[in-house]
Amino acid sequence: MFPPAPLALVDSKTGGVQSPKAGVLGSHDSATGAPEKHQGEAVEQEAHNFVSGIGSIALSSAAGKHEQGDPDSDPVNKSVPDPTHIASGGAEAKVSAQGGDPSVHHDKTKQPMEDAMWTKMRPAMHVVGDIADGWERFANALSPTKPFPQEKPRLTLAGVMAPMLAVSLVTSSAMFMKMLTAGIGFGFFGDPLIWRGLDLLNKKFPDWQKLLELRNSILKGVPTNAQLTITLLRIGEANKAPLPPPPRSDQPPSSKPASINGDELPLDTNHEELQDAIHKGDDQRAAEHEAAQQEKHKHRHGERILGFFKGTTGAGVETKFSVDKARAKILGSEHAKNHLGVLPKNTETETSGPVDFKARYKGNKGWVYISTNTATPSVSFSNSSTDATGQEPEKAGAKWSLPIEDITELKKVGGLGWKAKIVVGWATGKTVADGLEIVDRRGDSHKLTAIRLREELFNRLVSIGSQKWESW
Repeated sequence: MFPPAPLALVDSKTGGVQSPKAGVLGSHDSATGAPEKHQGEAVEQEAHNFVSGIGSIALSSAAGKHEQGDPDSDPVNKSVPDPTHIASGGAEAKVSAQGGDPSVHHDKTKQPMEDAMWTKMRPAMHVVGDIADGWERFANALSPTKPFPQEKPRLTLAGVMAPMLAVSLVTSSAMFMKMLTAGIGFGFFGDPLIWRGLDLLNKKFPDWQKLLELRNSILKGVPTNAQLTITLLRIGEANKAPLPPPPRSDQPPSSKPASINGDELPLDTNHEELQDAIHKGDDQRAAEHEAAQQEKHKHRHGERILGFFKGTTGAGVETKFSVDKARAKILGSEHAKNHLGVLPKNTETETSGPVDFKARYKGNKGWVYISTNTATPSVSFSNSSTDATGQEPEKAGAKWSLPIEDITELKKVGGLGWKAKIVVGWATGKTVADGLEIVDRRGDSHKLTAIRLREELFNRLVSIGSQKWESW
C-alpha cells in the first residue's frame, strides 16, 4: 500500500477501514494489531500462534470434532476437556520452559489468530469438498456405473479435449508463450473492460457464474459417489430388494499371505524368491518378537500408570451411566433417558434390520420398523418386534407411525458428545450407539436413541421416499 497503513486497519476484501481483530491498534506491522512491548514482538507471536493453530485444526479433524451432531445439553460432554487444545497447550508449555509467559495477558495475538484461522478454514474446507466432488464426478464420467449413461460423459470430455489437442498440434511454443503473456497483460491492465463486460453479463445472464461450474457444463448429469449411492439404494427399494449393509466381523484379519500366481506376474524372479519375499523368515519373526518384548519392558511403568487412569476413568463412566439409569426411572430426566442404552454390552448382538431396528424412544426399549407392504410406506416405533414381517403399524401396537413421504428432515444425533465419545471409547472400549431425529411436515420431532444400526436405518429412510435431500 502506498503510502503504508497499519495492516490491522485495512479490510482485505474491500480495502476500507476495519476494527483491528485484537480490539485495539497496538502495533502497525501485525495482522491483528495486538499490543507489543518491543518492535516485532506481535508479529513473532502471530507466527507462533499460527503454527500451533494448524496443529489444533489437524487434531480437530483427526478427533472427529463435529459439534453439530452433539446431543443437546449433554452434561458428560461439557465436563470433558477439549482434546484439540493439546497442540496449543504443548506450545504454551514449550514457551514456559524457555522462560516466556504464554498467558493471554502477555500474548494478545492468541485468541484473534485462532478466530481468524477458524474463520478462514471453514471456507477452505468447503473448497476441499468441492474439489473432492469434482474428482468423483470425473471418475464416474470415465468409469460410469449403470443406470447412468455409459458413453455420453466420455464423448463430452472427448469433445472438449479434441479442439485443445488440435490447437496444440499447430501452435508452437513461442506462439503459446506470446498468447500466455498477452492474456496476463490483459488481466493486469484491462480492468475497465473486464468490469464492464462483467456488468453486462450480470444484466443479460444473471446466473452465468453457475454455467462455469463443471457440474453444470461438461460434467452435467454425472453423479458424485453420494448421488450414485442414493440412486442405487432407491433402485433396490423400488424393486423390493434393499441393498444389504456391509459385512461385519469383530475378528482381526488373518496374518496369512494372499495367494498369488508367480507365473502371471511380469517379474524376473523364480518361485522360491517370490515365496521368500511374501513369507516372513524365522529370523525376521524372532527379531520382531524380541523387539516387541523389549518395547513392552521399556514402557512397563508408564503402561501401569496409564492403565490405572484408564481403569479409574472406566469405572467413573460406568458409575455415571448407572446414575443416569436411576435418574431416568425415578426422576424421569430427559437427558438421563437419552443416555440409556448408548453403551450396549459386548454380548449384545447387532442382529436387526432391514425391517426391524433396535432402538429406544424416550428411554424405552423397542424397535423402529419400516413397513413397505402398504400403499404408503411408513416408519414406526413399537415396544414389540414385528419378527421381520413388516406388518402394518396398527397390528404391531406402534407408539407412533409416520409416512416416509412426510419426512422433511433426518438429523443424525450422537449418543454422546464428540469429546465424551473419545473418553468413553478409550476407557471402556465400547461402541457408542448413536441416535436419529425424524422431523415431519408439521414440525413434529421423534428422537430415537441407542440405535446400533443407525446408518442402515438412515439409508433406508432416505432411499424409500421421493424427496430430494440436501446434506448439511
